[in-house]
Amino acid sequence: MEELALNILDIIYNSIKAKATFIRLYILDSIKDNIIRIRIEDNGVGMRKDILKKVTDPFFTTRKTRKVGLGTSLLKQMCEDTEGEFKISSKENEGTVVEASFRKDHLDTPPMGDLGDTMVCLVSADISIDYEFTYQDDEHIFEFKTKEFKEILEDVPINNADILLYIRDYIRKGVKNEID
Repeated sequence: MEELALNILDIIYNSIKAKATFIRLYILDSIKDNIIRIRIEDNGVGMRKDILKKVTDPFFTTRKTRKVGLGTSLLKQMCEDTEGEFKISSKENEGTVVEASFRKDHLDTPPMGDLGDTMVCLVSADISIDYEFTYQDDEHIFEFKTKEFKEILEDVPINNADILLYIRDYIRKGVKNEID
């Protein structure tokens, strides 16, 4: 995939398929430490140990519609290719944690991509899921929590088109540290 945001979307889509009701995304993007670190946690159904051992094999998938599952294996390979690390842990009925890191200045490290669009895709996919998104760089920390937005919105659904546009722009500005 050409952007890390698309990899994040793919991994979180797995969390959605695993019936997660809460998903936490943390991104550290540090020039000073020369690292991009991504952590995705969910409270989905988790994986059995035998499935967990196979999850990074590109020729393994639990999907019935195709015989390959490339998302996790591609992310792992990208981490390794950029002198980073990949870890995945999971417990049945508790959830899964995916951790990926990349050397920021490595030639093969993909650009971050549009995190605003990514979060809007996720929020609109299933409004019953609560997300906590934290983006940290060397100068600031930005947080977005759907639960807080839902409380403020009261009766207005979070997947209202105008609300989604606001969320997209809010996240884009927050990641760039442009929020007043």
